[in-house]
Amino acid sequence: MVGTVTLGVSIAVPEPHGSRLQRCRLGFGDAAAAHIPTHVTLLPPTEVDPAARPAIEDHLSAIAAAGRPFPMRLAGTGTFRPLSPVVFVRVVEGAAACGWLQERVRAPEGPLARELLFPYHPHVTVAHGIADEAMDRASEELADYEAAWRVTGFALYEQDEGGAWALRREFRFASAAGPAPRPDAASQVA
Repeated sequence: MVGTVTLGVSIAVPEPHGSRLQRCRLGFGDAAAAHIPTHVTLLPPTEVDPAARPAIEDHLSAIAAAGRPFPMRLAGTGTFRPLSPVVFVRVVEGAAACGWLQERVRAPEGPLARELLFPYHPHVTVAHGIADEAMDRASEELADYEAAWRVTGFALYEQDEGGAWALRREFRFASAAGPAPRPDAASQVA
């Protein structure tokens, strides 16, 4: 769309985990990884009018104010093949909180309202659109991978004309006293 910017909202995978998974993704032959910070998506690439940015940032600030930190744990691999050529590291703790957040980010009454092509499934992509043999290798080599951290917020990213994603703004959860994400949120959107 002419005159638009492409935005995404995600939870960054912190160091040293983010760099390690990015190096693995590059090593499997997924060159796009050089321009994509390692993350768990809350809003996939979405074209918006640049004039909507203040409303979008207000919307995301309100979501962050209503959230609270939560534990995130990654373990093992999975795939969306044959529907989509993706191998990922599984989110085994924190999925319900991610579901709660992404529902609010894409709320029908909000500035980022949109439908998804597939049901929401939080994950960390480690191979996308590469040869099947490389996808299999990614799945095997990261089968025992584990990482854990406390999520304290999420971020807004913008994609440039070359396809690289850049951090535009971080949104920190207001406090540990905010409402807890519903434990059943992931099952309602998946």
